[in-house]
Order: sequence, then structure tokens, then C-alpha cells
Amino acid sequence: MDGNSSQSATPPDSGRWGSADRISPGVSVPTDLAPDPPRSPRPFAAVRSHLESELEAASELLCCLDFDGTLAPIVDRPDQARITPENDRALRTLSSTESVTTAIVSGRSLADVAPRVDGPSIYAGNHGLELRTNGTETVHPIARTRSELVDEACGLLETVVDPIPNCRVENKRLTGTIHLRGVPESCRAIVAARVRKVVERFGDGALEVSQGKEIIEFSPAIPWGKGNAVELIEEAYTEDAFVIYLGDDRTDESGFRAAESGFRAAESGIRATESGIVRTRNRALPNEGPTKGVGIYVGDEPDEGHPSHASVRVSSPEEVATVLEWIASCVG
Repeated sequence: MDGNSSQSATPPDSGRWGSADRISPGVSVPTDLAPDPPRSPRPFAAVRSHLESELEAASELLCCLDFDGTLAPIVDRPDQARITPENDRALRTLSSTESVTTAIVSGRSLADVAPRVDGPSIYAGNHGLELRTNGTETVHPIARTRSELVDEACGLLETVVDPIPNCRVENKRLTGTIHLRGVPESCRAIVAARVRKVVERFGDGALEVSQGKEIIEFSPAIPWGKGNAVELIEEAYTEDAFVIYLGDDRTDESGFRAAESGFRAAESGIRATESGIVRTRNRALPNEGPTKGVGIYVGDEPDEGHPSHASVRVSSPEEVATVLEWIASCVG
């Protein structure tokens, strides 16, 4: 692997975030150009030799990682989550490797996640709605304008769910999260109903509700997610990178799709321009061309009701460290 890392690039201008009707919600590539349907990811050991060949042939690597459940174990209190020492060491080594760009892509806010992870110079927070590189931050312009709605909804929700045991509302400025870990099963449907009612009242179509692991989230109703952030990072900070995305939640599925699209965003019909991220042209389906990336699901095998777009699986954050160390050895 030759060349220099692109992490010193300047952040994208506001136009490159795209407009609200440019890309279908929750996906990173047009649906007719999507990668293979969701399936059961294969164990890392089963694809190790193939992935090694791909990494050795690549001129550049972009490695994007979620935080909770990927670099850090899931804990009862999110404020107590810490990256494991093994992941910390492995990520620092990978981040310092020539021709490697590393990025954190998290549902946490930038102010929350960035101090928890050292090494990468690129951070995407709030599911990609805000981006920091080299100390400079940019925010999706529509999300910025709707932050007051998020703040108002969080304020009311704190009162509405206060009687429910262990239910906590987190105001992340651009999005809101209702934490369900520790909430009795008998109360969870009540929480979900109240959240939807409040969001509908304040949002009036401008906010939407989604479900994650032990959380309910609401955010601006705009077609932007982790996968779109991965594409933007790839377009702005790399030249022709092999993309790896590691994550553990449904919100990471668009990241897996972006990594496994089979070719770079600019070639797939998605292009970042001064006026936004736009579709340019059709092309053969990704599986007809060379591999350009891989999604790695972290955790137990997904159940049949929620298969994954990731093609590879590791069992835990502990195994993530082993994979990161191995990747560094391949590209170093």
C-alpha cells in the first residue's frame, strides 16, 4: 500500500451535504444500484485470506468505525462507555499508518464521542449530521435549522417520561435519544407512544422517530445517515480507497451499504458537487465489478428478521481489536 493519507484535507463546504430530496432516506446509494440483499454475515476467519488480498492490492484504506458496541462494550450507563485498551492501541497504530484514513462514525454527538477516541482525525457525529476534521466542524444545514425543534421536543419529553423508571432523555443538539436500558418491558410501549406523540406535535413532519439497540431516537426528517457520511468522507478525503466499515446496530446498515457498494461513490452514480450530492449515471451492479470495500458487523449473528448488509461478522469489541491489529499488519 503506497501513497500518503488524506486526513489533512479541509472539510467539505455546506453545499456538499446535499439537499433533502437528493437521496432516498436511510440508504447510501440509489436502490437500483444497491449491493446484495441483506444476508447472514460470514465469520471473519472465513474471508480473512480474501480480504488480505484486497488490502494488499489497495493503494489506500478508509476505515470507518462506530463507537458503542464496536470500539466500546455496551454498558448500562452510556456516559460510562470507554474504548477498550486493546482497541485504543490498535486504532492508534492503524491511524498512524501511511495511506490509511480512519474515521469515527457515531450516533453520539461530536462533543461526546470525540474525547472518547484518540487517533482518527475525522469524526462524524449524530449519525453523520456533523463532521469534524483537524478541529474544524461542519453541520448539515437542514439539521442546523431544525435544532430548535429537537431542543423543544427534548424538553417536553423529559417531563413526559419522568415517571417511567430508568428512562432518560439525551439532548444531542441535532438529534434526541431516549435511553431504554433498564426500563421495564411493560413500560417500553408506553415510552414509544409518548415519544411519537411529542415528536409529531413539535416536528409537524420535520422530525422523525427511529429505533436502535435499547434506544428510541428522533432526528430531522432528512435523507442522511451514517452511510451518506461515509460517502462524503470518502469523496472529500480519499482518492481511491478500499473502505471498511465496522458497526453493531441497525443504524450502521447504511454504512455497510456504502462500504459494500462495490465501487466508489463517484463511479456508482453518486457524486459530491458544489450544489450537493447528486445522482449522475447508472452503472453495472456492484457485484459485477471489483470489490471496493467490506462491512463488518459486530455482535451475535443477526436474527432472521433483521439480516445485515455486512458480509463479515466478528463477535465483540474484543475481536474488533484483533481485526484492527491484523489490518494494520496487512497495510503497514
